[in-house]
Amino acid sequence: MSSESGLKQRKTINAESRFANTHSSSDNYQNQSDNDNSEENNDEYDADSKETRLTLMEEILLLGLKDREGYTSFWNDCISSGLRGCILIELALRGRVELERQGMRKKSLSNRRLILKSDTPTGDVLLDEALKHIKETDPPETPEAWIEYLSGETWNPLKLRYQLRNVRERLAKSLVEKGVCSTEKKNFFLFDMTTHPLNDSQLKQKLIKKVQDSVLLRWVNDVNRMDKRLMSLIYLAHSSDVLENAFSPLKDEDYEVAMKRVRDLLGLDPETECAKLTGSSSVEVIWAVVAAFNK
Repeated sequence: MSSESGLKQRKTINAESRFANTHSSSDNYQNQSDNDNSEENNDEYDADSKETRLTLMEEILLLGLKDREGYTSFWNDCISSGLRGCILIELALRGRVELERQGMRKKSLSNRRLILKSDTPTGDVLLDEALKHIKETDPPETPEAWIEYLSGETWNPLKLRYQLRNVRERLAKSLVEKGVCSTEKKNFFLFDMTTHPLNDSQLKQKLIKKVQDSVLLRWVNDVNRMDKRLMSLIYLAHSSDVLENAFSPLKDEDYEVAMKRVRDLLGLDPETECAKLTGSSSVEVIWAVVAAFNK
C-alpha cells in the first residue's frame, strides 16, 4: 500500500525547456486564472466534449507508457495500486461515492468508510465494475481497504472477488479506441506480449504540459485553490511512480522548481487540509486516498 517515501533523483537529460519564464511570480498568473482555468474548474467528466477526454486512470497509464515500446516499466510495482486509487477518486468526482458523515465522535480519514452516493452507471466499464462492488458491500469499507481489494492485495480470501483484473490492458484498449495508442505484438524471447505504442503524440504532450504547468506557470501556492482533478493527477502520478516521466524533459532550473513544489504538496497533512474545507464530498475522498498512500 505504501508508495515510495521520496521522489527519485532526476536522470540527466538534455532537452529544450518549454518554461524559460518559470520564475515569474505567481501573481501574474492570478490575473488571468479565471479565464485559463474555466475548463479545469469543471470537476464533472464531460462525455459530450468533442475533445478527447481521458479519465484519471488513462492519464496515469499514458504517463507510464513508453512511447515506442507501448508498455510500462517492468520495474514499476506502484502503478497497480495507483490506478485503483484513481478509480476511487474518479467515482468521487463523478458524484458516485463519498465518505461517511462525521458523527459526534470525529474519525480520521483513514477510519471513515466509503459509501455509495449514487448507483447510476458512469458508462465506463472499470468504474461501473468498482461501483457495483462498493454497492454490494455491507458494511462499507474504507478507501484504503478498497485500494487493497481492487488490487487483489489482501490476505482475506473472501475479498479476492473484488479484484479488478487486467486493468492496465483494459485501459490501454480504451486508449486505442480513443485513437491515442495503437496495438502491436512484441516478442520477448520466451513469450509474446500485446503492446500499445503511442499513436497521438500531441495528446500526450498536452497531458505532460498540463502536469508541468500545474507546478510552474500555473502554480497557485494554495492546494485548496487547485483544480481537484489536476491535484489528484499530481498525487496519483507520484504514487504510481510516473511523475518523473512528465518532468524529465525540463531544464535543470525548471526541474528543481517543479520538484520543490511537488515536495511541498506531498508534505501536506491530509487531515489538516481536509478540515479546512466544508461541503465538498469529492475532496474528502481525494484526501482519504492520499492519506492511504502516505501510510
